[in-house]
Amino acid sequence: MRRGPVIELPAKEAIPASVIVALLELLDQPILISDRSGRILQVNQSGIQRLGSHGFSFDPSSNLFSDLLHVHPNVISDQIEAGENQIDSKFDCCGGAALARIQWLPEADWLVVRFEDPEKQLIPGPEASGQHTVQGLLQEREITYRNLLAAYLRLQEVNRQKTVFLASAAHELKTPLAVIKGYYDLLLSGSLGKLTDKQRDILQESKESCERLVRLVSMFLNYSALESGKLVLHLRENDLRDCLSELATRWHEAFVRKHVRLDTILNADIPIFKFDYQKVQQTVANLLDNSLKHTPAGGHVIFRAEAHFWERRSTEEVQAQDRRRERVQHPNSIKVSVSDSGPGIASEHHQEIFEDFVRVDRTSSGMGLGLAIAKRLVQAHRGKIWVESELRRGSTFTFLLPIDNS
Repeated sequence: MRRGPVIELPAKEAIPASVIVALLELLDQPILISDRSGRILQVNQSGIQRLGSHGFSFDPSSNLFSDLLHVHPNVISDQIEAGENQIDSKFDCCGGAALARIQWLPEADWLVVRFEDPEKQLIPGPEASGQHTVQGLLQEREITYRNLLAAYLRLQEVNRQKTVFLASAAHELKTPLAVIKGYYDLLLSGSLGKLTDKQRDILQESKESCERLVRLVSMFLNYSALESGKLVLHLRENDLRDCLSELATRWHEAFVRKHVRLDTILNADIPIFKFDYQKVQQTVANLLDNSLKHTPAGGHVIFRAEAHFWERRSTEEVQAQDRRRERVQHPNSIKVSVSDSGPGIASEHHQEIFEDFVRVDRTSSGMGLGLAIAKRLVQAHRGKIWVESELRRGSTFTFLLPIDNS
């Protein structure tokens, strides 16, 4: 149950916020999580309020040891190395004193810090028994929390192994599929002898299935690279019109076979700018594949690219008149769109279709990764992607690529 927002501070490594947030909010106690160096990873709402009551506000560079506890990291590390899993330490913030109880989680090498007011530690008279009861409940919650966190870490490891397996399987399949596809091309070219119409049809159908496997393998490789954080963009000065023309030519035959008309409109005003040639082709290929898959025979797909003014927030004050003039004279991005005449997508699915392994139409083929990969590749270029669609009115997938690269 969520009781309030949780602020996630910048970290060097990506931590799945949804899981950690849910675990932290199970506790009413102020909780903060850091690594052994003191870099703060997560803090729940109660923790923000407690520290705020002592006059402390977070900064992206806040450190547990230097900014909160005012102790050297070795003081805590030495106690951990000595076998102590729980450490009590007092820290002062802006004249106020609080008690910090530090719990070391060896599974993740994290420090879980609980903040308490010292005056609440001693409750005299008949209230003492009630305090023992509260402490017992808190200990039970702490145990539950640690069990959930341990389960999360195990699931994270399983997910990592899954990604490694996908990457290994994809690499093993890549080479034999390339060989098979090469033989199909050789047979269909007639170099090994004349083919009958029936033989040509069978080989063509087999080649299409092989090409689909090649696309799936490529998708798995891209997904594993994105999941492991190993995606590298090769940004070079390229001609986007050449990039997209080459891709449209490659896909023309697939559209003809399905009797879907593909119109490609690439405006001449597209400038030369820096982008990853292969990654952009992969993004558009995923959009074309999605449109072809959901457009019935006799349908129509329009593939368009044009210069565009993308009005983004800026730290500089710009007069409205100057901004209008900038919009007309100086496009700062390229707008690429793929529109189809398919069945359309209900508005409630417009966001989730870009998530991993999501398929709105359960009867369609595919792994539900194409749009998710396209979104990540566009975001890696500092762009954005979205869909405009209504049921029975087709869909238009659009993404923007910035030109300035600043």
